Amino acid sequence: MNICVLGAGTWGIALSALLSKNSHSVSVWSAIPEEIEMLRETRTHKNLPGVTLPDDISYYTDMGEAIFGAEIVLYVTPSEFIRATAHSSLPYLRDGVVLVNAAKGIEKQTLLTMTEVISDEINSNAPDLKYSIVALSGPTHAEEVARGLPTSIVSACEDERIAMKVANVFFNTCMRVYTNTDVKGVEIAGAFKNIIALAAGINRGMGYGDNSGAMLMTRGIAEITRMGLALGCEARTFMGLAGIGDLIVTCTSRHSRNNRCGELIGMGKSYEEASREIGMVVEGYHALEAAMALSRKYGVEMPITAAVYSVIKNGTSIYDAMYALMNRDIKSELKI
Repeated sequence: MNICVLGAGTWGIALSALLSKNSHSVSVWSAIPEEIEMLRETRTHKNLPGVTLPDDISYYTDMGEAIFGAEIVLYVTPSEFIRATAHSSLPYLRDGVVLVNAAKGIEKQTLLTMTEVISDEINSNAPDLKYSIVALSGPTHAEEVARGLPTSIVSACEDERIAMKVANVFFNTCMRVYTNTDVKGVEIAGAFKNIIALAAGINRGMGYGDNSGAMLMTRGIAEITRMGLALGCEARTFMGLAGIGDLIVTCTSRHSRNNRCGELIGMGKSYEEASREIGMVVEGYHALEAAMALSRKYGVEMPITAAVYSVIKNGTSIYDAMYALMNRDIKSELKI
């Protein structure tokens, strides 16, 4: 199958390598010429040390050339660039194409998920295009996927047949794929767990310990689930790979840039200093505005998210934010 990957960051390249090893014809696009030149010349990615990429992946800076003939197109840029990337791709998409979003985030201006952003661009600018759209999400650090370590992911589409089609494209002995028809739930979980990972990292940086870390993860998935239910999502989605699975790995892994960013903030650095040190996009930071806007719009309590927002955006001391969390009114755990 001919597959195009739009985005040459670590996740896009890890997925490209997996697809190539599954015997698909893979083309990769990036708007950064130096990035493409390095991939062509070295078959390596600077942020995936020790990983040699398959020889048969093609690399392009021309999006039209990259997409030409593609039956599946993956969008794997940072969430803030998904709309622009989707818009640029429109002239090259053919009827029947399957579009796969592999980015995690919410557009803060519109509060749309990434598949909704892509669909919005198509419906506004190419309304006659016949397409299907899938969200790909789960506990999947690029560093481990690129090395072929055992991983599981979710292929989510309202059409179960399309979800299964995409699942089969990615499935192999190292990548187990489950399907889900709750697309919005999968995307909400993937976007907002990054905020909880910031909280878990701040907790570690402050030296608060494992008990409070477990508290933040557990109550974090509770508030994400509350938000999801208000948006019409299924509670079971948040107990699955795209929900609690992704939250656990993002809150605990040394690969997690959101967790690491939070840890640096907990150690006394500003967000700007922490993000510069990490050198890659911290999606949790970009999700904060949208999360708070949705919380207000639907009247959903998201106290951990609000605490992270207060610390990072308003300069509230971490001690005061934790004190406020710990001194909230007692309530039943059984009430989501």
